[in-house]
Amino acid sequence: MEMSRVVGRHLGLIGVHLRRELRDRWVDDRGEGVISMAIAILIIATIGAAMYLLFQGLAESTGNKAEDQINNIG
Repeated sequence: MEMSRVVGRHLGLIGVHLRRELRDRWVDDRGEGVISMAIAILIIATIGAAMYLLFQGLAESTGNKAEDQINNIG
């Protein structure tokens, strides 16, 4: 009878330990900084690509206007 209580107590302690371990893994926030940094880099890269395309279009438009003015003068 006493042996079953000891075994039951040890199994109960193991269960408590496993529950704590699983809970700690679910609430652990390791890696959050890496994920946040990756999202920030993607956002910055998207903004950079959009700025590059806008600049390229602006430069082409300005170049065409300048060429038209030069042709009108000459």
